[in-house]
Amino acid sequence: MNDRAAPILPSRDLSETLAFYSALGFENRGAPPDEWDYLILGRGGAELHFTLDADVDPFRTAGSCYLFVDDAPELYERWLAVVRPDPSTGSRVEPLAETGYGMREFAVVDPSGNLIRVGTEIR
Repeated sequence: MNDRAAPILPSRDLSETLAFYSALGFENRGAPPDEWDYLILGRGGAELHFTLDADVDPFRTAGSCYLFVDDAPELYERWLAVVRPDPSTGSRVEPLAETGYGMREFAVVDPSGNLIRVGTEIR
């Protein structure tokens, strides 16, 4: 069975969201944002969907999801080099850490306030 799920997260500006995630290596797998007022982004087998919500407050967690990856430390270094903390939106990369539940993970907060946790199982 090939079940899968894709979170639908709010975006205050779909073009801004597309630019942010494109810099992280995601690709647009749908129509241009202004055509659908909806965005489908993918990276490997992962997909994130975004719906327009111009009233979202970027300083409150708007939505969240967990992205399982093969090498969180390597991805952390790449994304840390791309995402600069932005005091006007709160976007940032949170530090890489080992958890008590067996994951090596970090988090990214996007310009709409979405929290994307990224992790790899510690083996």
